[in-house]
Amino acid sequence: MNRQKKIQNLFSKRLKKAKAKLNPSSKPKYVSKAERAALALEQQNEPNQLSAATENQTQEESDQ
Repeated sequence: MNRQKKIQNLFSKRLKKAKAKLNPSSKPKYVSKAERAALALEQQNEPNQLSAATENQTQEESDQ
C-alpha cells in the first residue's frame, strides 16, 4: 500500500506542475526596487521634456 501511495503522490505532483505550467499566473511580474526608481525618474523627466518640446513648437509656430 505504501508503494502505491508514493506512486500516486509522484503522479499527482507531476500533474500539478504540468497544469501550473500551462496556466499563466495572474500575478504581475516582479519589478525590483531599483527598476521602479528608474521608471519613476523617467516618468518625472518625460512631462518636463514634453512640455519643453511643446513650448519650442509653439514658439516656432509663432515665429512663422
